[in-house]
Amino acid sequence: MKISNHKNFVVLEDEMDDVKKFASFLEFQITKKYKGQNVIINLLNNNQLSLTGLLLFLNVSNLHRSTKHSFVLINDTINPDDIPSEMIVVPTLQEAEDIIEMEEIERELGF
Repeated sequence: MKISNHKNFVVLEDEMDDVKKFASFLEFQITKKYKGQNVIINLLNNNQLSLTGLLLFLNVSNLHRSTKHSFVLINDTINPDDIPSEMIVVPTLQEAEDIIEMEEIERELGF
């Protein structure tokens, strides 16, 4: 796993090209190692990602977001209309950073 730490978030990227194993691994890691941090999951390298593969991250997304921290996935291959509203999926790293910044502001304002 490739890890890139930033000021108010961490970017995690799978280097093994196995989305099922990566999602399963993250369910364990996110709750332990990345608790209290905003997380971006970079899936741009996975050009063959299907909606079924993306949904493997739904549970960890819901768990992490329930702790009042952002969980954003980056992927540009899946139709945005097919993505469940509980998940935040954007096509670029810049948009993921913008989402985290907006959610941080919302939390500071008490939303």
